[in-house]
This record gives sequence, structure tokens and C-alpha cells, in this order.
Amino acid sequence: MLLYYVRHGDPIYSPDSLTPLGERQAEAVAKRLALYGIDEVYSSDSNRAMMTAEPTCQLLKKEKKLCHWANEGVAWGEFTVTTEEGKRTWGFSHKPTVEVFNSAEMRKLGADWCDHPFFEGTKFRDGHLRVDKEIDEFMLGLGYSHYRTDGHYEAVAPNDKRIALFAHQGFGMAFLSSLLDIPYPQFCTHFDLSHSSVTVIRFDGTGKIYPKVLQLANDSHLYREGLLTGYNNGIRI
Repeated sequence: MLLYYVRHGDPIYSPDSLTPLGERQAEAVAKRLALYGIDEVYSSDSNRAMMTAEPTCQLLKKEKKLCHWANEGVAWGEFTVTTEEGKRTWGFSHKPTVEVFNSAEMRKLGADWCDHPFFEGTKFRDGHLRVDKEIDEFMLGLGYSHYRTDGHYEAVAPNDKRIALFAHQGFGMAFLSSLLDIPYPQFCTHFDLSHSSVTVIRFDGTGKIYPKVLQLANDSHLYREGLLTGYNNGIRI
């Protein structure tokens, strides 16, 4: 099985939508996914994620299945911190928090990172447990049972399907770290996802499986369509 994690296109956050560029990015990623086919389409129930998924659904004549658990708004209430100015932001966007996330004490905790005193009085643990639960149920529905003691999956119904999930950056950090059994504090501070980028994860074979990332945050579909590539309309790559 191949799992495609697709971040939404260039957004308008209020009201929740896409810019004209974001709409073009959605069309570009649809052409890419349609080239080899997608068997099932899932989407966060956020409007910008659904709008990004829609061209793919139209090209492939698929109905998208909505996942409220993948909504950015839910993750925002769990994985954010308060800055010195009293504003809320993602932990991975706040330099003092990034330093704590990568401290020796945090790294030593590994999968038990939530036990660090930094998270006392926050909702990080609740978010972590929620995402783990939702992802394990999602993956089991796709035919793969997750065993977190050593980070493997059992192929209870192995298949060659191609599954696309359209969602977000902030939620994506929690989703991918949980899916791959990489501690969230390190994952979210060392990896990122740009607008309409595609991350491809392979679940190969039968029996005991360790998923492998084949592509991370790939935006080659933008290059093919003559759109600028890079990171969130800032760094051009």
C-alpha cells in the first residue's frame, strides 16, 4: 500500500479557503495523483483541505471521506504554546520551545516525551494520545495493525491500494510522527510540509512491516505545471 499525505494548497485562513494560487496547486496535485491513480480519498473537514482534494476527486471520480480528527483546528488546541507576547503558536514555530524539544533531557525520553515537565499544564499529552488512537484506527481500517512497542505494523489485510489523505501542516507533524513512531518533538522541528506537498509512505509486503518514506514534501507537480516551487511562497527551491 502507498499512503499519500497531501498538505492543502496556498491558504486563506479566514475565511477558510484557498487563494487563486492554492486552487492552481490543487489542480496540479490532482494531475499528479491521477497519473497513477488513487483508490481512496480522505480529507480533513476543513474547507481548504476539501478544496485541495476536490480536483483529485473530480479527475478520478472518487468521493472524499471526511476526517474531523485530521482538522487543523483540533490539533491547534493541543499542540500550540503561548508566546512571551501572549499569542498562540505551534510549538515548532516558537524558538524557546524548539530548544526544549531538542534538549538532551527530551531526547532521552524517546517515545515517553510527554513525561517531560515542560508539558505539565498543556494539552500536548491529550493531543498525542488522541492522534495515536485515531491513526491506529485509520490504519487498521486500511488493513494494517499498529504495534507501538517497536514501531511495526502487521498486515492484517495486505493490499496494493493507493490512499490519499488531504490535510494540514500542524496536524501533519503529529500525524507523520505518530504514523512513523518518531518522537514528535524531534520530528516537528526537523521536517516540514509546504503547500500542496506530497509525502509518500510505503507499507510493503505481508506480516511484520516497517513503513518507509519514499518521498517527503515533494512538490514536483508544481514544477510540471509551471508554478513556482519552494517553501510556503518564501524560500524558492
